[in-house]
Amino acid sequence: MFYGETGYLPGALKMPKLDEKLKKCFKEGEKEIERHKGLRKIKPNRKLSSDHLKKAMHNLKAIFFFNKNGYSDWSASAAFYCLYHCLLGILAKNGYESRNQSCTFALIKDLINNGKIKEITKEDLEEIFESDVTETLEHSSKILDIRESMQYSAKTSLEDDLFIKLKERTKLLFEKLRREFERGEISFGK
Repeated sequence: MFYGETGYLPGALKMPKLDEKLKKCFKEGEKEIERHKGLRKIKPNRKLSSDHLKKAMHNLKAIFFFNKNGYSDWSASAAFYCLYHCLLGILAKNGYESRNQSCTFALIKDLINNGKIKEITKEDLEEIFESDVTETLEHSSKILDIRESMQYSAKTSLEDDLFIKLKERTKLLFEKLRREFERGEISFGK
């Protein structure tokens, strides 16, 4: 089932910019190809959700592994994908599939706005990604921006203070996302 075939219409709080983004994302997801670049409505899927949580745990451990072994630049990617897989798991739990990061963030924001997600706030989500950021990547503190800065620059390590901030923020957000799963009766090892 795709957008329009469900009882839940994203953007129910009349947020025109968000609603328009979600319409585009669901339209892209309607393409009859496996590698669509949007959102699809699916049956809620506990196994897929749980698998995303396992991947998130794997990436959380990778943050420390990369730093310990001299690859702290990769810790930024692991931090982002730890949280991103949590978000994908929340979508699977709620009956959605996403193949596009900006669509994922838009739908999560809409689910928060509509009270379907209770353990994280829009401000928490904006710690990971904020579409309206006007700062340069170099000066942004958003987790996605730190990842992009490290991925697309020639830097091979994070400064110690930036690594510590990234690690602590990721752990804090991960715990909030963990509570969202526990609220929905999906749990995974600590």
